[in-house]
Amino acid sequence: MARGEVSMCTPAFASRVVKSRWFVVYASIIVMAASGSTYIFALYSKVLRSKLGYNQETLNKLSFFKDLGTNVGIISGLVQQVAPTWVVLLIGAGMNLAGYLMIYLALTGRTAPPPVWLMCFYICFGANALTFSNTGALVACVKNFPESRGIVIGLLKAFVGLSGAIYTQLYLAIYGDDAASLVLLVAWLPAAFNIFTVYTIRVLPYARRSDGGKPYNTPFYHFLYLSLALASYLLVMIVVEKQVQFSHAAYVVTSTALLIILFSPVGVVVREEYKAVSQLEESLQNPPAIAVEEPKASSADGGKDSDESSSSPPLCGGGGMGGCLTNMFKPPALGEDYSIMQALVSVEMLVLFVISVFGIGGTLTAIDNMAQIGQSLGYPAKSINTFVSLISIWNYAGRAGAGYISEFLLARYRMPRPLVLTAVLLVSCIGHLFIAFGVSQSLYAASVIIGFCFGAQWPLLFAIISEVFGLKYYSSLFNFGSAASPAGAYVLNVIITGRMYDAEATRQHGGVAAVGDKICKGVVCFKRPFLIITGVTFAGALVSLVLVWRTRNFYRGDIYAKFKVAPAAASESSEGSRADGNNVEMVEETEGKSKSKKEVVNQDLY
Repeated sequence: MARGEVSMCTPAFASRVVKSRWFVVYASIIVMAASGSTYIFALYSKVLRSKLGYNQETLNKLSFFKDLGTNVGIISGLVQQVAPTWVVLLIGAGMNLAGYLMIYLALTGRTAPPPVWLMCFYICFGANALTFSNTGALVACVKNFPESRGIVIGLLKAFVGLSGAIYTQLYLAIYGDDAASLVLLVAWLPAAFNIFTVYTIRVLPYARRSDGGKPYNTPFYHFLYLSLALASYLLVMIVVEKQVQFSHAAYVVTSTALLIILFSPVGVVVREEYKAVSQLEESLQNPPAIAVEEPKASSADGGKDSDESSSSPPLCGGGGMGGCLTNMFKPPALGEDYSIMQALVSVEMLVLFVISVFGIGGTLTAIDNMAQIGQSLGYPAKSINTFVSLISIWNYAGRAGAGYISEFLLARYRMPRPLVLTAVLLVSCIGHLFIAFGVSQSLYAASVIIGFCFGAQWPLLFAIISEVFGLKYYSSLFNFGSAASPAGAYVLNVIITGRMYDAEATRQHGGVAAVGDKICKGVVCFKRPFLIITGVTFAGALVSLVLVWRTRNFYRGDIYAKFKVAPAAASESSEGSRADGNNVEMVEETEGKSKSKKEVVNQDLY
């Protein structure tokens, strides 16, 4: 091999790839792609109703506990504060496998039919596992790339949005059209992906940029293009499968192609590391002379992730319990590191809670009832599966679009991210009205709008929390931020939608309770519930304007200034260092001595 050339077929290069910052993103993408199982509840809810004899209110109760488990990740956030990421991922794998496996055994008659409260516990326990996966992957990537957090969150949550369509294709290829076996797939696939990536997802030391320019986001756009290819492929498959009857062998072929596209982002990681090694080899031949400053203290402590060592209590932020109440109502400036209690009692978090209850709660209700909405309006079973897949595809589009577009608007025009969230809430009202009035064939458009708006709310919510309250306790705070949505889902889905549906179905069947295969038919089944949902979502949009107003000055400034080196310090750093994921070579030349000492520090700057 010629001097300066780099071989990719060596154990050292493979080890470098797996340990790199970009591989953390890739591994997180794989975990997130299996973390959207809660969004395909509509596909197996009909089996729960028919085999276990549930009515609509009971189904919606199960759906609520699923949403409760999915969104209340307070425990996973606190675990992330005190334990390494691999522990968080392993806990998630075990919980997911246990919870959904018990549901599968109940559906297939391998265990006695459990009481409703026990089924609610199973689905809540299994769904809560996803908060461990999301916390481990999302927090690691946000802390590894703090200046690109909007893009990072949007990208990772986008793959969660595609997860529903991915599950639909895989279960048809592995088990055929058997909705009960879909639950089995949901049990083992996320656990397998968590275990596969358990030692590669972690928080790495962050090196501040000294160039004062824009962060290096080119690989993120490559990841985005590959995700667009995956989404386009899934969309084509949805359309083709609606027109053509596929055999089991055809599903195997199409699912194999899907997996190839899903795992293809590893090529982006290899390419970035190959560039890094090539530039390092080139710089070693012409080393720059720079001063090396001794580090003041190490940020890593053994097996714990590098950013998690902190002596201050997370709840009160230091000062002991005596000063907790005092500090709680004296928060720092927006963008600085809030303690958990300072964030929870702030007006900003209260507004985000309201948005989560009204906005996310309403779209969750629509998604979880999509199968029953389609049945009541007379759509065939194949069209109902299409609605679920469309929600998944546009859920992806909303997550990716909200992350990248809001980051662009923030960087170019200083547009506050909460204002984008307000716009999303207003658009979602249109989808709810389509369902309420049941216009002919309008459910296709409603699926697109609901899926997009539901997806867009998550990266905006998580990015706002990271920007307003800081990153120190982000693993706990973003889980607190999403914990309010199950409350909205319970009120809107169980109490309002479920009871109104059952009352109308009972009336249509002459006063006989509507359970099992007895369903409600007609626009009237969901009209009143979704008019109410439209009203509360609009109210949530109005409340969100409070957050827009309170953060307007914060977003006008440079919210990422703390991640950049001051100009005076930047002038002393090496001109040869690059913020593009490459390594930095530091050369220390001691005056008065004949020999120079080279020190190569393996830092994945971006």
